[in-house]
Amino acid sequence: MTMADDTEDVELDFAADEQERARRSAVIRHPLASFFHLFFRVVAIVVYLLCDWISKSFASCFVLIIALLSFDFWSVKNVTGRLLVGLRWWNQIDEDGRSLWVFEAKKLGASRGSNTGTEAEARIFWLGLIICPLIWTFFFFTSLFSLKIKWLSLVVASISLQAANLYGYLRCKAGGQNGQPPDKCSFSGQHLLQRPDIIFGIL
Repeated sequence: MTMADDTEDVELDFAADEQERARRSAVIRHPLASFFHLFFRVVAIVVYLLCDWISKSFASCFVLIIALLSFDFWSVKNVTGRLLVGLRWWNQIDEDGRSLWVFEAKKLGASRGSNTGTEAEARIFWLGLIICPLIWTFFFFTSLFSLKIKWLSLVVASISLQAANLYGYLRCKAGGQNGQPPDKCSFSGQHLLQRPDIIFGIL
């Protein structure tokens, strides 16, 4: 008596798996956070470009733009960085009264949770974080060469607010890839120059 082989060849649909993975990577899980990650900084740039039409008062434009970028600084530092890319940084005072900067990255094992941003959200986060300071840097040179000193002060303040978050999150990305806060490691700003993959790898 011959026993029939109950096993059958199962065709694996790798193409469907790839399509499903691509679909999930394109999903925006935090639409509100993604929106406000770009909203304040983009509106600040638009106000700067249209300031002559919005108001003739430089003081009004200055206050409005700084207010927008302050809202942006707070939301990016405290909300969107944590939700979209699982990174955060802050300052704390230890028992000896020393000021310590802490930079953290969510561990890889924990990054699969439902509260973590997708690849599309991470791309939105890093593009907004990098491109907007570059635009303000361009404004710096245009103001400098056109000798608009009062606008130069506004641009310098804007660059400072934008660059602070960029530097903080680059330190999180560079030093927190193993899930450990980089303040516990030997890390300095020169590491960013020695590792260009940190910037280009996130784009």
